Amino acid sequence: MKLIKYMKPYWFFAIMTPLTMIGEVFIDLMLPTLMSKIVDDGVLGHNFELIVKTGLIMLGLAFVGGLCGVGSSAFSGAASHSFSRDLRNDAFSKVMDLSFQQTDKFTTGSLVTRMTTDINLIQQFVDLALRMFVRSFMMSVGGIIMMLRLNVDFGIVLAIALPIELIAMLIIVGKSSPLFKTVQKKLDKVNSVVQENVSGARVVKAYVREKFETERFSVANDDLTATTLRVQKLMAVLGPVLTIVLNVSVVAIIYIGGEKIESVASEMKVGAVMAAITYITQILHAFTMVSMMSQSVTRAKASADRINEILETEAVIKTGSEKIDSIDEIEFENVDFFYPGFEGKTVLNNLNLKIKKGENIAILGATGSGKTSLVNLIPRFYDVSEGSLKINGIDVRELDLDTLRSKISICMQKTELFSGTVNSNIRWGNESAEQDEIISAADIAEAREFIEKMPDSYEGYVAEKGASLSGGQKQRLSIARAILKKPDVLIFDDSTSALDLSTEAKLRQKLFAKLKGTTVITIAQRIASVKNCDRIAVIDDGNLVAIGSHEELLETSEVYRDIYDSQMKKGDVQNA
Repeated sequence: MKLIKYMKPYWFFAIMTPLTMIGEVFIDLMLPTLMSKIVDDGVLGHNFELIVKTGLIMLGLAFVGGLCGVGSSAFSGAASHSFSRDLRNDAFSKVMDLSFQQTDKFTTGSLVTRMTTDINLIQQFVDLALRMFVRSFMMSVGGIIMMLRLNVDFGIVLAIALPIELIAMLIIVGKSSPLFKTVQKKLDKVNSVVQENVSGARVVKAYVREKFETERFSVANDDLTATTLRVQKLMAVLGPVLTIVLNVSVVAIIYIGGEKIESVASEMKVGAVMAAITYITQILHAFTMVSMMSQSVTRAKASADRINEILETEAVIKTGSEKIDSIDEIEFENVDFFYPGFEGKTVLNNLNLKIKKGENIAILGATGSGKTSLVNLIPRFYDVSEGSLKINGIDVRELDLDTLRSKISICMQKTELFSGTVNSNIRWGNESAEQDEIISAADIAEAREFIEKMPDSYEGYVAEKGASLSGGQKQRLSIARAILKKPDVLIFDDSTSALDLSTEAKLRQKLFAKLKGTTVITIAQRIASVKNCDRIAVIDDGNLVAIGSHEELLETSEVYRDIYDSQMKKGDVQNA
């Protein structure tokens, strides 16, 4: 019922579907009576004219009934598909608004299942609800009325058959309903394994883990199959039970009708018995259809709960109302940070740092020291746990989120490219950019040379996740995309790790020459990458232990000297 609002824009289709279905059912209920008339008055009465006339009427009604059925299917399809489209759009928009911690909680595999399988199941339910529920209800009620009109004694058969069907249906549906949520969770697991292996195919092959991953998938797949079979076994019992009830009911109708024909010839005729058999079949088929649809109802209920869980999740990172024209200063004041769910492990401790506009600052530290966590706070991928982060003296939580992020570009550790052309990937940074701006951004990122050597140059195809490019090429395209955005703050999160020192040096030289006034924050582990920065902030186990220029830190910071000495032995610093 919480999702019913998505049907309101399509109320016309939703109303026309049952109306046209009522027309079809009404005609279906009239046909057995007309057939009875043909048998009793036409065939047995030797009235050929009546047979022809009634037969033509039946053909005309069947044609009209067919049109009603087609109309009902068309209206139902328009309503259910439009409903699912709007629901999917809203669910996807909600997913886009969720913070990293919330998407991690749901897991990628589960979100994919919810956006596809779950919404499809709800769509099927809407289609059934608009058509088949109405048909089943009308057919059962109308059939009972028409059957009792033929002879009240036929009600005895209905009084016995219908409760048996209802009891069987309630028992089986009651037992199978809880299993459908389990089935969806098992499907989440299968999708997660598939997603992980598709995205990590190179690692799997490099470590020759195909057999292990195949076995892991088999376990998840077998688990899903076993749970699904449990449900299907329960539902499989229902069909034979209902068929037995139907056949026994038909025999009972024939017996009662035969008794009536023999005892009082004028009270019951052969055609009426034939009509009664048709009606009891229609009635019990309607109930059978309801029982079969109960599977769709229970699955849709489980899916609706999962979709509502997304729609009702409030975004943890909420936008503020303040807007700024530019980012002139970034200030961390006594910042503590821990990842949600890991309150006992603080990633940043009482950190204080001020970054001025146009400054070229580096964040240096060992793996796991908190460098990425620090810069993730600036665009509010996460919020500080204690203390405050201020932009131009305003707490970042008071700023309009879109305005804030529109002024920041980030080149992340893991390069994310999309299937399309080189142009479309770079233009992600600025949809309205001219071609000469794209070329300029590629030139700064040291990507122009390899792009122009591609067969189709800037219209060259980039496979999903950049699979057709090398690691260094992907990083340079990502950097070009960030540069094209023309941000106030440009963040490099260890995003030049796949570049050789010579290429990286050229990139930085062009960057600082052509993007004057842009604040550049570089996260790195190699001193060679950052030794020419204005300032270098050294992070050690979540603490800011030193800050200054390369020369100053060599004199004052033991941690920095240790990093420098270890890299000097490898020749990294000297080769810069």
